[in-house]
Amino acid sequence: MKKELVVVIDFGGQYNQLVARRVRECNVYCEIYSYKTDLDKIKAMDPKGIILTGGPSSCYEEGAATCSEELFNLGIPVLGLCYGAQLMSHVLGGRVERAAVREYGRTEVKVDKTSALFADVSENTICWMSHFDYISKLAPGFRAVASTENCPVAAAECAERKLYAIQFHPEVLHTTEGSKMLYNFVRNICGCCGDWRMDSFVEESVKAIREKVGSGKVLCALSGGVDSSVAAVLLSKAVGEQLTCVFVDHGLLRKDEGDEVEAIFGPEGNYDLNFIRVNAQERFYNKLAGETAPETKRKIIGEEFIRVFEEEAKKIGAVDFLVQGTIYPDVVESGLGGESAVIKSHHNVGGLPDCVDFKEIIEPLRDLFKDEVRKVGLELGIPEKLVFRQPFPGPGLGVRIIGDVTAEKVRIVQEADAIYREEIANAGLDRSINQYFAALTNMRSVGVMGDERTYDYAIALRAVHTIDFMTAEAAEIPFAVLQTVMSRIINEVRGVNRVFYDLTSKPPGTIEFE
Repeated sequence: MKKELVVVIDFGGQYNQLVARRVRECNVYCEIYSYKTDLDKIKAMDPKGIILTGGPSSCYEEGAATCSEELFNLGIPVLGLCYGAQLMSHVLGGRVERAAVREYGRTEVKVDKTSALFADVSENTICWMSHFDYISKLAPGFRAVASTENCPVAAAECAERKLYAIQFHPEVLHTTEGSKMLYNFVRNICGCCGDWRMDSFVEESVKAIREKVGSGKVLCALSGGVDSSVAAVLLSKAVGEQLTCVFVDHGLLRKDEGDEVEAIFGPEGNYDLNFIRVNAQERFYNKLAGETAPETKRKIIGEEFIRVFEEEAKKIGAVDFLVQGTIYPDVVESGLGGESAVIKSHHNVGGLPDCVDFKEIIEPLRDLFKDEVRKVGLELGIPEKLVFRQPFPGPGLGVRIIGDVTAEKVRIVQEADAIYREEIANAGLDRSINQYFAALTNMRSVGVMGDERTYDYAIALRAVHTIDFMTAEAAEIPFAVLQTVMSRIINEVRGVNRVFYDLTSKPPGTIEFE
């Protein structure tokens, strides 16, 4: 059965992945493409619907991101969001101008409930506005179906052609009924039946992997994180002992994590796979010596991983496929989807260097967001403790240590992080906070411990609430819990005399420190 598809066309908006994620929540498969993608390629995909994202430009400026009028004449439902709404109006003969009054943040919007887009939406609803341009004249055939005090066209439609334009952002949680609006578009207006489910994903993936691999040998890069663990179990289910999992302990893991990974996937574990542990701590420390630039550290760690896998492959013999736990945000943030800037460079998305002797890469989770990966893990019977473990970056503690990386700094952040995670669990907050960890700053300061002055490091604690990891807010941890964490870290971790709590949201910050 052919998979239903909604295409998100990205014009450089910061919420492009969030739009796709919300569509997936409607059980509809969705992919992101740049506005530069050839229209014939979009047509060949035969999408059930198209969504145009926001963007940073004014659509009427010379050189602004744009699309052809033909896009709106394909007979495919189109939903324009923010910049996408303005662009739709501009291309189809309306007018977009600089607004006298800009709108940012939570705004009350009055909607016309006769519009199919606003079925079951409250007549007065709270939405997230972010615009300095507005639609001053509707395109021929359109009517306004929503407004605010300062924006007469907060939404417009040409229902006969199934064209819809929304000036606000329904994809963000601040738009209280945004999910209903997107559901109305993809399920009711586009007619998607909602067949994107993780149980069928597992069944189809196992079948496809078996056909692809045949009798070939497979090498999996197993980090012990959620993504690589789910990928490994999925491959184990598909090809069994044809799979060899190489776990590289690069010395940048959380405290005791190497032994925990071996206990789960090693000879005493429950999975039908060949497990090899490579203890390469000193090798990585030597490569990272003296390096302080975050992006350089990421590249060093990623390249050294490849070298280790190449060496292990040669020991094993002929290896036909390499498995990676790449997920969809990795693809987009590596610059291969939409208009996103390159945010991540350590995932090796898109292929290996020529010197690596593998026939092909298998990325079974490449189309999934993080929460979808967790659902697959549960479908595969992986224990909840592993499925819901804290996210951990590919470069490990290398990006949670600001500045140069040394064995001593790794020890400090490992011990501090272990205390933090233990106390979060003791407080019953471990499943309500989406990500939390300790990082080692590069700041040293004077302190007093006992009768002696100290000159030691500061630990920064991070904890965020997020659904999709595209946006995040700092978690409100009870002060008593933070005090306990602070006291334990300073008393139990040699080399630390200050503890900070990071309140920064994403954006403008990132969840990780580097």
